[in-house]
Amino acid sequence: MEPKPLIIQSDRTVYLEVNTPGFADARDGLGAFAELTKCPEHIHTYTITPLSLWNAASAGAQADQIVEFLTEHSRYPVPNNVIIDIRELMGRYGRLILDRIESGPPATPGAEGQLPPLVLRASDIGLMQEILSHKKAGPLLELQPDGTALVKATDRGLLKQTLLRLGHPVKDLAGYVEGAPMGVAVREQTLSGKTFDLRDYQKQSVSAFYRGGSWEGGSGVVCLPCGAGKTVVGIGAMAEMQCHTLILVTNIVALHQWRREILDKTTVTEDMIAEYSGESKTIGPVTIATYQILTYRKRKRKSKDDDEAPQTNQEENAEAPAEEDAGEEQWPHMALFNARNWGLIVYDEVHLLPAPVFRMTADIQARRRIGLTATLVREDGLEEDVFSLIGPKCYDVPWKVLESQGWIAKAICHEIRLPLIGAARRDYVTAPNRSQFRIASENPDKIIVARDLIKKHSQSQILIIGQYLDQLHKIAQMLKLPVITGQMPNREREDLYDRFRRREINTLVVSKVANFAVDLPEAEVAIQVSGTFGSRQEEAQRLGRILRPKSDGQVAHFYSLVSSDTCEAEYAQRRQLFLTEQGYRYEILDAQNLDEINAVEYAERENSQ
Repeated sequence: MEPKPLIIQSDRTVYLEVNTPGFADARDGLGAFAELTKCPEHIHTYTITPLSLWNAASAGAQADQIVEFLTEHSRYPVPNNVIIDIRELMGRYGRLILDRIESGPPATPGAEGQLPPLVLRASDIGLMQEILSHKKAGPLLELQPDGTALVKATDRGLLKQTLLRLGHPVKDLAGYVEGAPMGVAVREQTLSGKTFDLRDYQKQSVSAFYRGGSWEGGSGVVCLPCGAGKTVVGIGAMAEMQCHTLILVTNIVALHQWRREILDKTTVTEDMIAEYSGESKTIGPVTIATYQILTYRKRKRKSKDDDEAPQTNQEENAEAPAEEDAGEEQWPHMALFNARNWGLIVYDEVHLLPAPVFRMTADIQARRRIGLTATLVREDGLEEDVFSLIGPKCYDVPWKVLESQGWIAKAICHEIRLPLIGAARRDYVTAPNRSQFRIASENPDKIIVARDLIKKHSQSQILIIGQYLDQLHKIAQMLKLPVITGQMPNREREDLYDRFRRREINTLVVSKVANFAVDLPEAEVAIQVSGTFGSRQEEAQRLGRILRPKSDGQVAHFYSLVSSDTCEAEYAQRRQLFLTEQGYRYEILDAQNLDEINAVEYAERENSQ
């Protein structure tokens, strides 16, 4: 009898053995209710967490189904306490229900504070008493004679956030305002003359979010791979709801891309769509704004991202910094959330949502909200806030499934390990811990490997992606390549992207500005020379740059260059976690064995130093 792939521990740790029959089915099933935490070559480690179970419960999964799955795939009997934990934790979802006092849709407000209070219902009086006695949750509730509790509409998000942190997820059935009406339809033919329709999984994403307009729908997160058309899902939600829409994006490039897609694929006209950013501040029925303008602070020098200001030469920030003590008056552009009667708010790349926007989102729970992302992983650990304030994961599909259907390109991942030698090694071993990662990341021999990979893929469109500006400029200078960073004006940047799309240039060196929402369907090879420590979401986003389907069916290649025997190698393992969960495996290569020329050059360099 062949061994089964899962070994389940009593602490809710699950080991998945790679080289066993049923590995792929077990991996795909685990992804629905467990979190991957380690992925070495032979055994992957998952953890069943409360949040992973509540996401599964909100999507309709039942505890008995999960127990049955574990029992079917487990090599040994599932520990009894794990079965009890799964049933108890999933049973918590739905014990607290937030609802309207009266039937019918909520009134359309000029501001959230004009909405009538809501009612919180608990499955038993003991649970209600526990919540009322809590120092943070209690003051938000007003106990009623019938055992329910009234909640101010303005406290809707804060209450859900607080109760989730207490281990009690709230099922929110309080409904939404309809928003100002707006006629919008998806075109059957784009402006460029191409036939257009949402793909089946995009339609399923919209349906899972909207749920026919019921109060159980209307807030949630759709997880799709980069290149799978998350923008089209947002467009589908707009067409479904027919209301004024606010779209929040990571940067100016993403803003322009959303604008182009909406105009190309819907009946929205130029005069209906507005831009709210560092470049223009207009408001219309469809308004697209950057996170950076929303987090502009009045009392201090403006802090901007790659796309709106020069960066330091240390690294480029993916989002504007936030401070917990910031008051509403210090964020003047947050008024945009109530500038119109929005019926839908779209959060693009929701895993990057800045903390100040989280706080404003807590106040606008009567608006329907959809988050779009390739991965719900947040390196700051705020996945719980995404769950409580944006909504639970409502749709997810394994990347390999879309690959097998031809919607994203087939990709092969390679990790190329190269030694840190000579002066760089001496600098590394004598440097303080906080400096070692950068020294390893800027290993000068990475330029040699990048050069050889460019030769190997000379007929392909190539992106060289990195974290540190000094390193990127050095690569660009030595290899005579154009470089794009946050210091470059948007017009010049767009021009280089356009030339890359037309294949006038075949290799670009890009900083973190290319991590998100850059539409480069021609990109076939990505060479990652440095990254943001162990960022799993960044690894996923960078692979996503080359996942657009290729017209000739060509396989995409993702190379990650890592200095062996350094802390960078340790961080690299963590970066790969999410993609491993999606079914990708990294081919580990030694840089000295790439080809004979490479081996000779490395030997000469090592001997000379």
